[in-house]
Amino acid sequence: MSLDPALHEALRDLPLLFSRGVSATLSLATALETVARQICDLLGARRTAIWVHDRRARELELTATSDPAVVLGVRIATEDASHPAARGLRVERAQFVGPDLVAPLRGWRRALGTVVIEGLEHAPIDREQVVEFAHELGRQLSVGIENVQLLDEVLRQRRLLEDTFNSLVDLVAVTDRELRIVQTNEAFAARVHVARAELMQRTIAEFVAPETAAWIASVDPALAPTGSSPIEDARLGGTFLLTATPLINQEGHAVGRVLVARDITRQTRLEAERAALRERLAQSEKLASLGQFVAGIAHEMNNPLQGVLGHLELLIELTEAARPVRRELKQIYQDADRAAKIVRSLLVFTGSHRMTRKRMQVDRVLTRALASRRASLQRGNIEVTRRQGTELPRVVGDPLLLQQALLNILINAEHAVIEGGGARRIDVASSTDDSREHVLLTVRDTGPGIPPDVLPRIFDPFFTTKEVGQGTGLGLAITYGIVQEHGGTISASNAADGGAVFRVDLPSAELVVK
Repeated sequence: MSLDPALHEALRDLPLLFSRGVSATLSLATALETVARQICDLLGARRTAIWVHDRRARELELTATSDPAVVLGVRIATEDASHPAARGLRVERAQFVGPDLVAPLRGWRRALGTVVIEGLEHAPIDREQVVEFAHELGRQLSVGIENVQLLDEVLRQRRLLEDTFNSLVDLVAVTDRELRIVQTNEAFAARVHVARAELMQRTIAEFVAPETAAWIASVDPALAPTGSSPIEDARLGGTFLLTATPLINQEGHAVGRVLVARDITRQTRLEAERAALRERLAQSEKLASLGQFVAGIAHEMNNPLQGVLGHLELLIELTEAARPVRRELKQIYQDADRAAKIVRSLLVFTGSHRMTRKRMQVDRVLTRALASRRASLQRGNIEVTRRQGTELPRVVGDPLLLQQALLNILINAEHAVIEGGGARRIDVASSTDDSREHVLLTVRDTGPGIPPDVLPRIFDPFFTTKEVGQGTGLGLAITYGIVQEHGGTISASNAADGGAVFRVDLPSAELVVK
C-alpha cells in the first residue's frame, strides 16, 4: 500500500529535520523531542514517546516525548513484557500493541530503541496507513539515531585520544616532511611557552637548540624508530632522550615524523651525583684501608728516624773528627730528613695528626699559601692571577692543614706550567654559591692538562707520574684527605682550552652547625 501524499512528504522532510536538530543543539534528545511533536501534529496522536536502548544496562530510557509534563530519563528493563516500549523492541515491523502503535528502531545488527505512539483512536488517517507510516518512520529514525550515536562514539574516542595525548609528560611534536609542526601535546606547548594553535605550520627548528634541530633533520623519516643518546637542549631547558618515529599514512607511506622528547634532566643529575658519590666512597675506602696499614709503619719508623737525625746533627755540628766527611754527612741528613717528612706526611694522611677546629676565613689561608710560594713562583717566572670573592662565609677547620692542602695544589700547578713549556700562569679564584652555604676555591694552570687515563687515579695514594725520587704520590692524596676531613669535596678536570682545573668545595660554618 502506498502512503498518503502528506505522510510521504513528511517522511521525506524528516531526515533534514532530524539533522538540523542535532547539528543545531548537539543533543540527540532535543532532536528527538522535535520529531515526537511533529509526529503528534501530523497524526493527531495524543502523545509520542521515543525510547533509546542502553545495551550495556539492558534497559530502555525515555529520551524524548511530545508531552512536556512527562519526566524524561525513566528506565525500564528490556525484559519487561508488560511495557509497550519493551515489547516493541522485539517486533520486526511497526504494529499495534493494544491501543498503542509501536515502531522498532533498528540499526546495523543491533536494536536502537522503540517509538511508542499513543491516542490514535480518533486519528483521521487509515489504520494501515498509520502502521506503514510508523514503519517508515522507524527506519528513517534508526538511520539518524545510529549515525548520531556513531558520531558521538567517534567524538568520544577522539576526546579520549586527545586527553591521553595531552596527559603525556613527554614532549610530543608531529611534523611533516619539511619539519613543519602539524600537532603537539600540551607538554610541548607549555615547555616552549607558545599556545598550541600558534605552533601549527611553524618549523621545529624555531623551538629547539641547533644541535637538536640538526639531529632531527638527519633522521630519515622512512626508517624505523630511531633512539638518540641524551641531548642537552638549552632552549627546552634540560637533557632529553629524543626519539623520532615515522608518521605513516593510510597508504603506508611516511609523511612526516613523530618526535618524542623525554626529560631526563633530573635522572642525569642524579646519576652524576651517584657516580661522584661512588667515586668519593671508593676513594675514602682506599684511604681508610691503606691508612690502617700505613699508620703502624709510620709510627714505628718515626722514632728511629728522629734518632738518626739527632745523631747526625750532633756529628755535623760538634764532632771535629767528622769534618772530612761533613759534606757526606749533610747529604745523609738531607735524605733522612726527607724520609722523616714522608713519615710525617703519612701520619697526616692516616689521620693521626689531630685537627684543630675553629672558624676561619678561607681567603686568609689562601693568601698565606700563596705567600709561602712567592719566591718559588718568581724563580719559575710564573704569573699568578687572583679573583677574590666578596663577603665569603666562614668555614670550620684547621688553618694549618687547609693551608697544607692548598700548598699541595699550588705546587702541583707550578710543576705543570713549568713542564708545559708554554705560558706560565696560574689562576686562583674564590667565590660562594648562590645559597651562600659553600665556599668554592678554583686553581687553574696553563700546563698540558691531566691525561685521561691518569685523571681517575689523580687522588690515589702513592700514584705519581713523576720520575723516581721526584715525588712520593702522597701530595694530592693528603689534600683529598684534608678536604674530606673538613666536610668538603675536591675534584680535578681539564679546561676546554687546556690546562688542569682543581676545585675545592667547603661547607660554610653555618651549614656545619645545622
